[in-house]
Amino acid sequence: MARLADYFVLVAFGPHPRGSGEGQGHILQRFPEKDWEDNPFPQGIELFCQPSGWQLCPERSPPTFFVAVLTDINSERHYCACLTFWEPVEPTQEAVCTEDAAGREEEADEGGPVRLPPAAAVPPGQLFAPKTLVLVSRLDHAEVFRNSLGLIYTIHVEGLNVGLENVVGNLLTCIIPLAGGSQLDSVEDGVRTISLGAGDRQVIQTPLTDSLPISRCSVALLFRQLGIANVLSLFCAALTEHKVLFLSRSYQRLSDACRGLLALLFPLRYSFTYVPILPAQLLEVLSTPTPFVIGVNAAFQAETQELLDVIVADLDGGTVTVPECVHIPALPEPLHSQTHSVLSMVLDPELDLADLAFPPPTVSTSSLKMQDKELRAVFLRLFAQLLQGYRWCLHMVRIHPEPVIRFHKAAFLGQRGLVEDDFLMKVLEGMAFAGFVSERGVPYRPTDLFDELVAHEVARMRADENHPQRVLSHVKELAEQLYKNENPYPAVAMHKVQRPGEASHLRRAPRPFPRLDEGTVQWIVDQATAKMQGAPPAVKAERRTTVPSGPPMTAILERSSGLHGNSARRLEVVRNCISYVFEGKMLEAKKLLPAVLRALKGRAARRCLAQELHLHVQQNRAVLDHQQFDFVVRMMNCCLQDCTSLDEHGIAAALLPLVTAFCRKLSPGVTQFAYSCVQEHVVWSTPQFWEAMFYGDVQTHIRALYLEPAEDRDPAQQVGEAPAEDERSALDVASEQRRLWPTLSREKQQELVQKEESTVFSQAIHYANRMSYLLLPLDTSKSRLLRERAGLGDPESASNSLLTSSMAGSVAESYDTESGFEDAETCDVAGAVVRFINRFVDKVCTESGVTSDHLKGLHVMVPDIVQMHIETLEAVYRESKRLPPIQKPKLLRPRLLPGEECVLDGLRVYLLPDGREEGVGGSVGGPALLPAEGAVFLTTYRVIFTGMPTDPLVGEQVVVRSLPVAALTKEKRISVQNPVDQLLQDGLQLRSCTFQLLKMAFDEEVGSDSAELFRKQLHKLRYPPDVRDTFAFTLGSAHTPGQPPRATKGKGPSLRTLSRNLMKNAKKTMGRQYVTRKKYHPPSWEHRGQPPPEDQEDAISVSEELEPSTLTPSSALKPSDRMTMSSLVERACCRDYQRLGLGTLSSSLSRAKSEPFRISPVNRMYAICRSYPGLLIVPQSVQDNALQRVSRCYRQNRFPVVCWRSGRSKAVLLRSGGLHGKGVVGLFKAQNAPSPGQSQADSSSLEQEKYLQAVVSSMPRFADASGRNTLSGFSSVHMGGHVPSPRARVTTLSNPMAASASRRTAPRGKWGSVRASGRSGVLGGDVGSRLAAPQANGAPPDPGFLRPQRAALYIIGDKAQLKGVRPDPLQQWELVPIEVFEARQVKTSFKKLLKACVPGCPAAEPSSAFLRSLEDSEWLTQIHKLLQVSVLVVELLDSGSSVLVSLEDGWDITTQVVSLVQLLSDPFYRTLEGFRLLVEKEWLSFGHRFSHRGAHTLAGQSSGFTPVFLQFLDCVHQVHLQFPMEFEFSPFYLKFLGYHHVSRRFRTFLLDSDYERIELGLLYEEKGERRGQQACRSVWEYVDRLSKRTPVFYNYMYAPEDTEVLRPYSNVSNLKVWDFYTEESLAEGPPYDWELAQGPPEPPEEERLDGGAPQSRRRVVWPCYDSRPRAQPDAISRLLEELQRLETELGRPPERWKDTWDRVKATQRLEGRPDGRGTPSSLLVSSVPHHRRSLGVYLQEGPVGSTLSLSLDSDQSSGSTASGSRQAARRSTSTLYSQFQTAESENRSHEGTLYKKGAFMKPWKARWFVLDKTKHQLRYYDHRVDTECKGIIDLAEVEAVAPGTPTMGAPKTVDEKAFFDVKTTRRVYNFCAQDVPSAQQWVDQIQGCLSDA
Repeated sequence: MARLADYFVLVAFGPHPRGSGEGQGHILQRFPEKDWEDNPFPQGIELFCQPSGWQLCPERSPPTFFVAVLTDINSERHYCACLTFWEPVEPTQEAVCTEDAAGREEEADEGGPVRLPPAAAVPPGQLFAPKTLVLVSRLDHAEVFRNSLGLIYTIHVEGLNVGLENVVGNLLTCIIPLAGGSQLDSVEDGVRTISLGAGDRQVIQTPLTDSLPISRCSVALLFRQLGIANVLSLFCAALTEHKVLFLSRSYQRLSDACRGLLALLFPLRYSFTYVPILPAQLLEVLSTPTPFVIGVNAAFQAETQELLDVIVADLDGGTVTVPECVHIPALPEPLHSQTHSVLSMVLDPELDLADLAFPPPTVSTSSLKMQDKELRAVFLRLFAQLLQGYRWCLHMVRIHPEPVIRFHKAAFLGQRGLVEDDFLMKVLEGMAFAGFVSERGVPYRPTDLFDELVAHEVARMRADENHPQRVLSHVKELAEQLYKNENPYPAVAMHKVQRPGEASHLRRAPRPFPRLDEGTVQWIVDQATAKMQGAPPAVKAERRTTVPSGPPMTAILERSSGLHGNSARRLEVVRNCISYVFEGKMLEAKKLLPAVLRALKGRAARRCLAQELHLHVQQNRAVLDHQQFDFVVRMMNCCLQDCTSLDEHGIAAALLPLVTAFCRKLSPGVTQFAYSCVQEHVVWSTPQFWEAMFYGDVQTHIRALYLEPAEDRDPAQQVGEAPAEDERSALDVASEQRRLWPTLSREKQQELVQKEESTVFSQAIHYANRMSYLLLPLDTSKSRLLRERAGLGDPESASNSLLTSSMAGSVAESYDTESGFEDAETCDVAGAVVRFINRFVDKVCTESGVTSDHLKGLHVMVPDIVQMHIETLEAVYRESKRLPPIQKPKLLRPRLLPGEECVLDGLRVYLLPDGREEGVGGSVGGPALLPAEGAVFLTTYRVIFTGMPTDPLVGEQVVVRSLPVAALTKEKRISVQNPVDQLLQDGLQLRSCTFQLLKMAFDEEVGSDSAELFRKQLHKLRYPPDVRDTFAFTLGSAHTPGQPPRATKGKGPSLRTLSRNLMKNAKKTMGRQYVTRKKYHPPSWEHRGQPPPEDQEDAISVSEELEPSTLTPSSALKPSDRMTMSSLVERACCRDYQRLGLGTLSSSLSRAKSEPFRISPVNRMYAICRSYPGLLIVPQSVQDNALQRVSRCYRQNRFPVVCWRSGRSKAVLLRSGGLHGKGVVGLFKAQNAPSPGQSQADSSSLEQEKYLQAVVSSMPRFADASGRNTLSGFSSVHMGGHVPSPRARVTTLSNPMAASASRRTAPRGKWGSVRASGRSGVLGGDVGSRLAAPQANGAPPDPGFLRPQRAALYIIGDKAQLKGVRPDPLQQWELVPIEVFEARQVKTSFKKLLKACVPGCPAAEPSSAFLRSLEDSEWLTQIHKLLQVSVLVVELLDSGSSVLVSLEDGWDITTQVVSLVQLLSDPFYRTLEGFRLLVEKEWLSFGHRFSHRGAHTLAGQSSGFTPVFLQFLDCVHQVHLQFPMEFEFSPFYLKFLGYHHVSRRFRTFLLDSDYERIELGLLYEEKGERRGQQACRSVWEYVDRLSKRTPVFYNYMYAPEDTEVLRPYSNVSNLKVWDFYTEESLAEGPPYDWELAQGPPEPPEEERLDGGAPQSRRRVVWPCYDSRPRAQPDAISRLLEELQRLETELGRPPERWKDTWDRVKATQRLEGRPDGRGTPSSLLVSSVPHHRRSLGVYLQEGPVGSTLSLSLDSDQSSGSTASGSRQAARRSTSTLYSQFQTAESENRSHEGTLYKKGAFMKPWKARWFVLDKTKHQLRYYDHRVDTECKGIIDLAEVEAVAPGTPTMGAPKTVDEKAFFDVKTTRRVYNFCAQDVPSAQQWVDQIQGCLSDA
């Protein structure tokens, strides 16, 4: 029984003590005056009576009523029913208020807040103050409160003749039953009728069950106000502990909405802040960090705006606003959609009928109260479905004295299949669920509707899922029960309560609410209390029962993933494999293992594995031999590796007893258990796992305590599995025990409590042992634990201990300090494990009520346990190292180059897939070759992996992957799973700039020290201290890795002074060698059969007349200088200058006046510019001493020099570094007059001007024009400050804005219009499209468009450099500022390209990921810019203007542009010899910094790899693709150079300039030495040697046009990704070291013509394994190979392929002539538009037949055969005819079956023979319809046809005369016909054929 009301309070308006405008509430009276003992008076009631603040009102308002809820410190709710009415203000109050109002008006004038209407103006009688009657109760009977307070108000207003004191007294003494009408004896007890003594009567119905909430209509109203989706999201928000705020103008609505929301959460109770009506003064509560459900008056909406993490529900507007930062997890599907549809059926029953043709006339709609219950029923069902089976995951940790229950969250989520579900995870972790477990987990208690539902109705709900009507009827049934609970006796609900009359509040009240007599009320209360004490206490008789558990749980949604759908078969495989292992059939097991490891990805298979292994333990076969042990461990590891941290519950829990059961004997007395091999998994270091396991085991043992021995059969019963029928679950046992507990004697109770406590204690000891097993690594010296398991390392992260200042910490600390460990690391591991176990012990023992003595004992024990285990492990570790290793595949030795030595022998590793499609098979075809098992070798030149695929089903292909050590760009340690036994292993990922990637996991036998040594040695070889330690230098010399490095130079050669040292060096390096000096010819010249230029010495004579030089103080060249000179003369670039006609070696003007340019030796000692070559081309008119001054204006002293001259337009191409600031000032800046004393800078800029003038003058077409302006006049105009200068003409190529501006200022010619037309871009828009407006796709423009009066010289410079410049006023040169990228951009772009092409880990969607990252890298954009600028320069040169390229320092992008321009303009550079000269001249002589950009030595390590040269090669490759007939070299040549310019195998691409190469004696060493067959040091020499042997560098389609200037398309859409970046073959590694790529020699091909065994030379080619071009060579290579083979067979020395090829071409040309159609090349020009002869067909790619005619007349195009020379082609290819024709189209003169005797020792066979008179050959096939010819006898070789004799094995039944022999030059063929006539016929036919010939 309980009091209906605890307190009655009267609260009235009073002035604010601080005199502010607002009033405040004052309690006038409260009854009873002293607090009840069991229920103190709640504080702060006056705030809640007027939540918006106490204010006076100018008119009477009608009375209001609402119920506020207060929560006390014990989280008890107090319901405050407030009825407020208004009374006129009393005079005293009035005075105060008038003052207040006046004060408030003043405030308003000052801008203060005004809440009240200006009341001072109103006559005093018109102000009204609020007064509130409050009833405080712990019961929620809002209607009764409303009636009771209404009655009191009515009595007061209507002036009824009833004492208010009596009414209040009766109200306070009214006693009603708490709950449970059904449990009481009669209706009278369940329904209480009360009267307050004013002739009234009220019926109070108490709910049947206390636990079900009472909602009246609040839920239905909430849905009406907000709608389904909004309520659902509020529901999820409240469950997942978000903050929810309701807004409304009505207080009653606010409290209803909050009540409704909480009713929906049943059976969970909301345990956070709950304030349905929040007073204005307490609004700051909204910024509390904890979750809440709060209602606030809508008037304060503005104050709620700045709350960032609060979900606001506006009840009046029907909206729910969720802030951006808040994520509300949704209900898991399919529950969400099902709930949604059922809710819509309940709320809108007409929805289903809306489409009916004949809708029923009326639809029965439920009353609001009933609809409310239906909505609640939907949510009740939802919870039953969500929490179904929750009781199977409860752990009974203790039964007595009080039940202790834990919920196994992981098991619940795992078995429901909802591990990933965000919503359920959050709900289970929340406070509400914790309360649910402690309240509802109890096994013996009263049950309610939810318990019944979750236990018995789940099956029904599952069956009804797809039947909406059945679902609806179930909802209605539940709703009935809920309704009955709230209104158990609807019949007796009759109220009779007086109400005030209509508009009674407007009548003037007779008097204010009277003061009640405290004595009277108190007397009534006291009377009632005395009577209550006399009566016996009414004990609420609870009907407690055992709570039903219901059926075991099922997954909420059966997710059968397609991958593991056929699980029955998989489980069979797992079972078979395990039985093979235990039967010792290891070979069978090994075959099945890969399949088992794949199957273990599925949960069913993992379960199955655990169960199968359990069976084997029970038969006591836990001691295994080594192989069995290994298999079992591998399977366990695989199982554990795929589990998430939550799904572990089933697998890890099942394996935990097994890992301590399976073991192997290592030696007498030393046993290794499986746990030491499965420690690498996260699950073992998660405290939650251990807690759940511990509680599960405790439950099992406690259950066993109370069961009869007969019942206790399976102590290790699996968590969450249904027990057999006759077994009672732990909950049942607990329920029984709780029922009996009160009946037991005190001693018996004590005994049970002690037994339980010691059970828990013994389990804690057991678990301390178990944990030390799994946490201490086998090799305890490794501090791996701390690194990898954060949970163990830092106590905070894992500490969820209940003891804040736990003993664990202190004990562990003392252990660490006193244990006397010498080895700090071990101590760390042990200490971490001790701390982890102590925290665990603390938590579980405190929660399960272990006594503190026991707990102390445990803390003392733990360090001993750990220490003991460490000692055991030391012996195990020692012995396990001695084990003979399991038979692993033999290590395959790699093939090494001559001179390459092994530095580190093979370390066993696994090569893992790295995301390249080619490498892993997959999309390209063929099985997955990776992961592969093998070894990694480190040599002086490469890192090499050789091995075999781990998957035995793939086959025994040897997988090779290697990369040059020098090309390594990134090396990082990784931690990866070993693909065989799934252990975490240390690994290494090596990425190289040759686009190779080695992602390796070290085998467990490789110690960490070996791996570290490997890394160190690799680093040492990658970055040697000096360039002389690289492979190219050490090659052939005895090299040991431990050699001390040579003494490094002081600051590097570029900082030395030259005066002394260069002389010494020149003598030292060259004096000895050049005594017997020979002429230097590159070998390729000789073998091309060109006569060596004998007159070289005369053509470029070394001038002996000395100019007055600033450099050589001596009067004559010293002998060493002269030697240097003659060496320089023989350099490659000199030969090229000679070819281009660029001058003599004289500086005096007496010689060769006609020559505009001369070769100046001014830099022969590298004094002017270190990075330039010794001989330079400069204008004839410039003296050498002026060059020194000119060079100062340019960066790195790289002044403009000529590097190429156009043969047609005589325009020259110059290159230089960018301008220095000071030079620019003098040359171009605005008109500030110089000071009289000219500085050196000014003089040098004058020189610079003169120099440019000289360049212009030396161009024939501009010489006369420039002769007129003397330079002095020019400079005075230029320098004079007062002369108005003409407008600057700077051609910009940047953004459209600038372009249009320049169009306005310089409108003449096509430049202007063209400039503005392009799109903007980084390089200054699209140069191509800017130069040629009509062509959109980056096509080159017509050469004739440039404006008529062009500048003589265009200077292409950096936009940044040429800012604010003034050009030459005579308009002889023009500036073209462009925006180019810098070297560092190339570097970053290349990094991204490398990541795109060799990603390192497989991508989710490889194709799109590759394209996306390729675009991000911007590599193709840079290539596009380079081609664009180059085409621009080509156009300018072609039109007769000279161009100076002056970008950055002149050695990166300048070199790229200049080289590309020459390649596009001059066909010579597109030959093998020319390309070599181009690279030697522009890249090597002009000082591209190969060592610096390639980070060759330790010094360059920080700068990283910048592939400027590779980018140039990529550009050449793009041009090659577009013009395949213009290049003599093949694409392979470019890849070869791309690979070897970083590989450091050759010395060619080492060092940064000629100067450095001379210093090291590299440049001329090969002259004097008699060189034997030693390794090539120069890449060119290697190319020449190789070219003689094989046509691998030659392009058969080479058919050049002599005058052709190439203009490639440069748009990104026209560019292709170079296959050098993406292709690789695992068969041989990179194919660029030709000696290695050749592979083992193939067995000689058997003769085709002798029958015998099948000798088809077919082989399988895997796209991801074999190199396709090698396995399937193009037609011509194939024919050349065939020719060589035939020549060898005939005993002739094989002819060189080049000679053969040239001969074939020559005959082809001759055959092409007689047709009278002109030469094919002229046809070609007419037939191919744009002079662009790109071919669609590639030799390597096309089918052999189609390209044959094309390839044989490779000096013409494919058009030539089409246009007439078919006959000629037919003649020359007649012998090849048969290979490319099918059998059907053949010419068959005579055919039939003959027996043929095979070669020596081969049998006779019947074959189908065809005699072909057209082709003059006898062919044979297997049978008549066979299309593939098995052999051919060429009749040209037949010498005679004679009768034969039968030999051994001949057909028996045939006449002797049917035998005949055919004798050829090579052998005799024996034939046998079926009878004599057919034999005769064959002989006649063959002889007839011979005589025809």
